[in-house]
Amino acid sequence: MREEFETVYERLRAWCRARGYAGHDPFDALNSRLFQATPLRRSRLARLAWTQTFKRSPVNLRKLARVPEERNPKGTALFALAELSRLRATASKEHEREARALLDELLAARIETAGGAAWGYNFDWQGRAFHAPRGTPAVVPTAFAARALAEAVAALDTPGEEGTVSEDVWKYLTAACRACQFILKDLNRGDETNDEVCFSYTPLDRTRVFNASLLAGEALASVGAITGPKEWTDYALRAARYVVRRQHDDGSWAYGADSYQSWADNFHTAFVLTSLARILRACESELEKDAATREEIRRAVARGYAFWRERFFLADGWPKYYHRAAHPADAHSAGAAVVALVELRELEPSALELAARVARWAVGELFDRRGFFYYQKRRLYTVRTPYMRWSQAWMMYALARLLEEGVKGEKGKGERG
Repeated sequence: MREEFETVYERLRAWCRARGYAGHDPFDALNSRLFQATPLRRSRLARLAWTQTFKRSPVNLRKLARVPEERNPKGTALFALAELSRLRATASKEHEREARALLDELLAARIETAGGAAWGYNFDWQGRAFHAPRGTPAVVPTAFAARALAEAVAALDTPGEEGTVSEDVWKYLTAACRACQFILKDLNRGDETNDEVCFSYTPLDRTRVFNASLLAGEALASVGAITGPKEWTDYALRAARYVVRRQHDDGSWAYGADSYQSWADNFHTAFVLTSLARILRACESELEKDAATREEIRRAVARGYAFWRERFFLADGWPKYYHRAAHPADAHSAGAAVVALVELRELEPSALELAARVARWAVGELFDRRGFFYYQKRRLYTVRTPYMRWSQAWMMYALARLLEEGVKGEKGKGERG
């Protein structure tokens, strides 16, 4: 199984590199030159309908609508995280060179803000709550960029005086700190108390999206563990308390705090569990002095994991999009699940075995031998569109993390594929 995953990883990596990591995205329909040439671009309802039509279509309409293939900053961060993971596993100079090139591209895509620096999406985005023009600084791509930059500091730093960072990776740490400044100075805060806080998605809105706010907390915790004031850790734990205290009795989390955000899905649950696990690790020393918060988070993770494992996966690793129906199942859900399960490996003994099953399902059901993953398996057909960020970046990151930590077979702890 390990050999198969390594082969798939290298074929996927080659396919993405050959295209310069540029491609289409489920949400990039508003980049259509045809749509932008019409008065409909000013209509909220038209933007929503156009986006959803392209996202739900069984065939890719983007070439007809003149939607260009582009690089996505969040995708760049995910590809960099994948290469950093392979570097840690193999010490390969090739993976180091590719990681540095991707990280430098990420730095070049930064957006300077009033309080710090951030990243945004490469398309206009129209949601139910607000409209974010292309390049709007947003917490989700910023948090993934911060994750990649923080991991780069650890993976690429050269030995030197204790407590210092080598000059060649100082730029990564500086950018990660600027991302944290954006989170604290530019994002709006909802439901803020001495114990809790919820960060907005962008500086333009006041939405309370659980996984997005928690990603902000994770960034503050991870970068703060390297350098930064204690305030960053405090905010990270406040963001964690906000989310764990809004967990449902059955262990699930809704997408957000408002009534129109009441659904739960696979990959947003995976994001919540991943960020909580990473906050626990990054804040370990601080939580030694706050056992109550540590146990509160751990209990929430255990309950959330139990619900997620039982309700969102079939026996063969099939990742359901929603827990009440088997279809659709897509590469994004599979990739995010594998990453979450690897992050949970120290808290949940069965996590790596399930990660291997999910990855094996994705390779068997969604991988095209030309080197890419299909978008989604629906009830009557498979959508074969090869979305770059949504599918390829997530599966590349997932396979890299699984290979780094070791692939557990189904027959017991000693079996490795």
